[in-house]
Amino acid sequence: MRLYCAAKLELCENSSVRPALLPVLGCHVVHQCRTERQYVQLQGKKQTLPEHMAGDMAVKLLALNGLFPVYKPKGPTSAQVVAQLKGALLKEAGLKEYAKKRKQTLKIGHGGTLDSSASGVLVIGIGNGTKMLSTMLAGSKKYTAVGELGKATDTLDASGTVTEEKPYDHITKDDLEGALKSFTGNIMQVPPLFSALKRDGKRLSNLLRDGAEVEAKPARPVTVYQLSLRDFQPPLFTLDVECGGGFYVRSLVNDLGKELKTCASVKELVRTKQGPFTLEDHMLKEEDWNISRIAQALQEYDPLLPVEPGNKRLRAEPADNTVASGE
Repeated sequence: MRLYCAAKLELCENSSVRPALLPVLGCHVVHQCRTERQYVQLQGKKQTLPEHMAGDMAVKLLALNGLFPVYKPKGPTSAQVVAQLKGALLKEAGLKEYAKKRKQTLKIGHGGTLDSSASGVLVIGIGNGTKMLSTMLAGSKKYTAVGELGKATDTLDASGTVTEEKPYDHITKDDLEGALKSFTGNIMQVPPLFSALKRDGKRLSNLLRDGAEVEAKPARPVTVYQLSLRDFQPPLFTLDVECGGGFYVRSLVNDLGKELKTCASVKELVRTKQGPFTLEDHMLKEEDWNISRIAQALQEYDPLLPVEPGNKRLRAEPADNTVASGE
């Protein structure tokens, strides 16, 4: 399928243009045709770019493609952070979201849920960059977790209700370091009940909050690349974890407590790295959530990303490009 500019009989300069948005390229319309003959047949059908999409900032926003990391603070869910970011960008561009759920003005999403009580790196995909989010979800992540011995909760972290308390005075630093060896490598792990996993299209955490009975998901294979004890000040201990996709630090700490003949829960959790993005070097905070800064970040971070078949164009368009990409 080829794209033809309606103002002049020639191929559109940018093959990534999405005709559904009718982006402007020195003309009023773009037609999607297999041949010039088909274009000529459609030439008389005049269409115009919706007025609310005609601004320069709108064109620049819809031309953005790629991945970039934002800082997620404690409190909001990952979905709420994405919604806030999307709302800020659409407002800056003077755009409105489509009313239909299946059609989005701006394609944007995240590459892996971070608990609402956790903070750190949240990878965002925008435009064609959303095609790479599955790679981020399955890829390597690093966390720093503070666990608390002797206390269990229904959510396996400090946000939940305490369900059990046990003594922990018998546990030494050597005991803890020895137990960590059992949780390194390819292991089986039962996901938390309070999680982003779904049953019949609904999140388990939402079902539980609605009072529904939820059975634990079966144990599944996960990978822990590195696991070390950074600090031990009973009842608190700090872990550094590098893991693959589908791994839950909350389940790790819960299982670790059982291994040590007590109970344990996560008191604090920070994602310090996801894919090539680190908390120290690659982070856009809320004050940087604007079109120009994100365009700059996409160009800076593009060389860090792996090249995937079928996803050749994932970087941001130049700032003066007038071709919009979106859906």
